[in-house]
Amino acid sequence: MTFDEAKAKFVQTWGTLATQWGINRTMAQIHALLMIAPDPIDTDTVMEQLQISRGNANMNLRELMDWGLVYKQLKPGDRREYYIAEKDVWKIARQVAKERRRREITPVIEVLEELKKVNTDTPEAEAFRKIVGDLSQVVGFADNTLNAVIKAEENWLMGQFLTFFRSI
Repeated sequence: MTFDEAKAKFVQTWGTLATQWGINRTMAQIHALLMIAPDPIDTDTVMEQLQISRGNANMNLRELMDWGLVYKQLKPGDRREYYIAEKDVWKIARQVAKERRRREITPVIEVLEELKKVNTDTPEAEAFRKIVGDLSQVVGFADNTLNAVIKAEENWLMGQFLTFFRSI
């Protein structure tokens, strides 16, 4: 397999995997392209390599910057904006966990806390409150797990993975 074939396969696979995590495929493909690029890339290069429009490229680059996965870089004497991705995969994993927690888990926790306040003067309301409480425990576990990943040091996280895989 040539480098160009491997690169294309990586970018496509990263995009496909990301959709399973709830992340836009094009956003993930841009992220993959920037992760493997040895030097910063400008928007025109992103557009050309992924065959996407300028609007699509700009929108997804902004979103990647909002996620803290991509940074803008300027080159002296060049008016174009260049982009570079975080290369440390542990930082990437922690940042994705942090954003997923902020965007998905925290809002659910807030709604569940509000729903726990329902009056339980009927059997239906009591059953509702029990389900909400059970869901709250599951979401709380997910929140604690993501929080552990966010706060984890690389060595601790690697140790946890190794311990897990040795136990299988």
